Amino acid sequence: MMRPIISDNDADILRDVFIPRRSVLYGCAVGGIMVTPLSSAFAQAGKDAAGAAEITVDRARNEPIPIVIPNFGSGNGGVITQVVTSDLNNTGLFRVISSTSPTPTPDFASYKAMGARAVVTGSVSGGRVEFRLWNALTGQQIQGTAYSFSGNGDARRVAHMIGDVIYERLLGEKGYFNTRIAYVSQTGRRTNPTKRLAVMDYDGANNRILTNGKWLVLTPRFSPVSNQIAFMSYVNDRPRVYLFNLQTGQQRLLGDFTGISFAPRFSPDGRSVIMSVTRGAGSDIYVVDLASGSKRQITSSGAIDTSPCFSPDGSQIVFSSDRGGKQQLYVMSASGGGAHRISYGSGSYANPVWSPRGDVIAFVRIGGGGFSLGTMAPDGTGERILTQGFTVESPTFCPNGRVLAFCNQSASSSAGGFSSSIRTIGVNGFNERSIPTSTMASGPSWSSSNT
Repeated sequence: MMRPIISDNDADILRDVFIPRRSVLYGCAVGGIMVTPLSSAFAQAGKDAAGAAEITVDRARNEPIPIVIPNFGSGNGGVITQVVTSDLNNTGLFRVISSTSPTPTPDFASYKAMGARAVVTGSVSGGRVEFRLWNALTGQQIQGTAYSFSGNGDARRVAHMIGDVIYERLLGEKGYFNTRIAYVSQTGRRTNPTKRLAVMDYDGANNRILTNGKWLVLTPRFSPVSNQIAFMSYVNDRPRVYLFNLQTGQQRLLGDFTGISFAPRFSPDGRSVIMSVTRGAGSDIYVVDLASGSKRQITSSGAIDTSPCFSPDGSQIVFSSDRGGKQQLYVMSASGGGAHRISYGSGSYANPVWSPRGDVIAFVRIGGGGFSLGTMAPDGTGERILTQGFTVESPTFCPNGRVLAFCNQSASSSAGGFSSSIRTIGVNGFNERSIPTSTMASGPSWSSSNT
């Protein structure tokens, strides 16, 4: 059973903050933004231009794609220019060439001389953006789309949507720019911090604090299909798992267990949440159905079984357990049983999360006086360390599985105080970057979309 933990009045206030981002226009197609193919988008495009991408992600890592991005103008146009440029450059897969040319048809000869492989043209008029993507080598149009929106704040979302289109058409995989990250915002002294649930765009913009800080919050997890976040809260000094609805602002207790519930994560279809529940000196793994509130126990080892995560198809679960003496990673059927160990390196393993591609599991390894973030195949082979630090934890994949976000913490020293931030890194171990936040941050969870 789920019970509310804030008043209806407080929920109304939060709803007023979050509802406008979904209803930004005229009965629209994508989160309130009207998306319309331009009439000549495919009429001018050749057969090859409208087909599969020519360049793979692996190739673009070694040879970033040179692409011309125009100046879309002032005001909203300037926002779109800056955001699209940042989205593409920050992947490490593109090399943006700036252009001030206002002409709707590119000067392909000049751009080819610069080494460009793709060209973007576009314009902004009020709340309408027209965007076209061209093959610089053939002069063929690959994509043409118009976006209509009502609020100034929506220009960033349109820019992210344009970036996603460019990423997909040139690389053949879905982009991840029009997404959000839930996280824990931390203020105050390290020994007695205030931790609030927060959400931001994937690049750190449009940051929103969701809870008032009265109670400690940890481990937020985005639903893959709805505007809900599962998280652990210390409401009334009793740690348990709750749901936060971003549309209504309401919070609900999920699964009224006798013990402490923690480490929640949604199933791939978003219909249930898997979590750990303490029992004696150990913890078991349960699945809670969101519609009925029914609970199903799937481990009872007597050990500490925690941090469960479904495989993308929902058929398997990876989790960490000390049932063998030291905390290691195990994979079992989603129905329970048949658990087998997959981690065999030195140290202890924690925080497993399955890639949405299904090909690897990210993890944190603790040992040797520090923390390491790595990946391995679901059968435990191919273990690879991506980055290391004083504390690195809470890995979370972007929707296409190509990038991980994680928490990076540094120790207090004579050179500086304690810090906690969110960083990203490619699954190849390159292009590590920091996401700007106004406070210290931890516990990131990447959304599947920005709706």
